[in-house]
Amino acid sequence: MLHYGDVQVDPPLILAPMAGITDRQFRLMLRRVGGIGLVTMEFVSSEAIVRGNARTRQMLLYSDEERPISVQIYGSDPDHMAEAARVVESIGAEICDINMGCPANKILKGCAGCALMGDLDLARRIITTVRKAISIPLTVKFRTGIRNGNLNYLELGRICENEGVQAVALHPRTAKEMFRGRSDWSHIRRLKEALSIPVVGNGDVNVPGDAVRMLEETGCDGVMIGRASMKNPWIYRQTRDLLAGREPTLPSLDERRELIVDHFRLLTEQEEPKHALHKLRTFTGWYTHGLPGGKQLRARINSLHTADAFLEAIEEFFRRASVAA
Repeated sequence: MLHYGDVQVDPPLILAPMAGITDRQFRLMLRRVGGIGLVTMEFVSSEAIVRGNARTRQMLLYSDEERPISVQIYGSDPDHMAEAARVVESIGAEICDINMGCPANKILKGCAGCALMGDLDLARRIITTVRKAISIPLTVKFRTGIRNGNLNYLELGRICENEGVQAVALHPRTAKEMFRGRSDWSHIRRLKEALSIPVVGNGDVNVPGDAVRMLEETGCDGVMIGRASMKNPWIYRQTRDLLAGREPTLPSLDERRELIVDHFRLLTEQEEPKHALHKLRTFTGWYTHGLPGGKQLRARINSLHTADAFLEAIEEFFRRASVAA
């Protein structure tokens, strides 16, 4: 059983934070599908939290149905990171997570994310300061290093453990690799062997069997799933079934239609129109991936400019798919 401090994560399957994706509507939709043990917000700037940025405060909204929930923060100033962590605790989140793994240039230039793996003294100060500022469980997510030839994830993992972090998550690629090639799961195994706190594996979990294989091959305590959640929101439920010895089931057309329509209605009700339309286009592309006629639907929505038109197109798509089936 996976625990972050006194927070139980059951099943040990975790939604990875993804910018622009793991918003409150997506998290809630995954919770309703089932099989997920912990959802994580898209990572949030500590500087924006400290400044009281309105858009950032909107990002921190969530519902009780999403619990337990983790909020990931990033930044390079220990005091501002601590203040942001206090805000995370004040809004009732169960877990605060520190991003030390983001490879995006915009984040690296601010000496945050994976850039902190190039300055482990600063990384330690941030972890120590944040740990002292909050009483809820603290976790840290990182990569193997900034580039090959300088893999220092074991050292960072030991720092986390020594400074009171409750669990760590490892994406076994370097920042320079971004998402290219294959992640090397042997690093997850090495980190698990080196630490006594829980270790969560992340990277190249594309189908339910990958999650089971990661647990078996690395001995990690949990699996964090990112981009596969977008193509297949049922991956957590299917993985849970595999872990329990049950045959996972594929979603029916009716389940797919209901999920997409419900998710899109939440978006149109809770987001500003321009943000809602952007997300509608993004998620339609993912949700219809591999479905007959999906390419034509994706082409059609590029010419649509209202949420109602999107929903109408989705309903029509599934009506035709049902008839064809």
